Amino acid sequence: MSDFVDHRSIVRAIWGDSDLILLIFAGAAAEFALNRAVDWLFFTNRLPDDPIGRFFSTVRYAQEIVFADETRARRTLDRISAIHRSVERRRGERIPAWAHRDVLYMLIDYSERAHRLLHRPLTATEQQDLYAVFRRVGAGLHVPELPPDYAAWRADRERHLGRDLAYSDSTARLYAQYRRQLGAWRYALLLQVQALLAPRQVRRLLRLEPCPVLACALWAFGLCDLPGLRGLAYRLLLPARYLDEVRQVERMGVA
Repeated sequence: MSDFVDHRSIVRAIWGDSDLILLIFAGAAAEFALNRAVDWLFFTNRLPDDPIGRFFSTVRYAQEIVFADETRARRTLDRISAIHRSVERRRGERIPAWAHRDVLYMLIDYSERAHRLLHRPLTATEQQDLYAVFRRVGAGLHVPELPPDYAAWRADRERHLGRDLAYSDSTARLYAQYRRQLGAWRYALLLQVQALLAPRQVRRLLRLEPCPVLACALWAFGLCDLPGLRGLAYRLLLPARYLDEVRQVERMGVA
């Protein structure tokens, strides 16, 4: 049985790296909060009740696709589609197609941004690979009107950023929950990381100012491979109840 994602793909390298995954979702947490369809994420209350837990459940789904063979990946995609249909039935309306594209586009964009921040910019070939993999994910989730290639996606991504973001009461509620779950100093660090990762439109709406010193520190962290350093960093940066989730992410990436 063939793999859903080729073993040589940059997507496997990114989504098998727990450091990059945490950066991806730190950045996406900012944009999620601003999305005009964020009310869909509030409908089941899973996101506002436990945004960090929801983050790890999303990671598990993503890794079940990226590191699976075609059959198992397709089953996971069908399971996600079924969850979406269930929520739509309960609410009595359809999730907008543009909102599905927004979420998919976040995973693509923040994968690239996280890799650039911690390691290096992706090559043109890696950019095409990244988009091609997630385009297959989107097709498997029946997301319509996906651009044919990376260049067309980049242009559409800019259109979505200009059209689909706004600061709202839901934004404020979600950020209040981030602060409650993380505590004051971890929350302050989250804002700094988001300022380094987020696109200009997101930074403007959230009034985030990048800190060059933190960018240098993260780059140096990416170069280090000292025994125990990452475990110590995770214990410092995440509440203790989520450390087992991090270990599961790491195990999936090396399986």
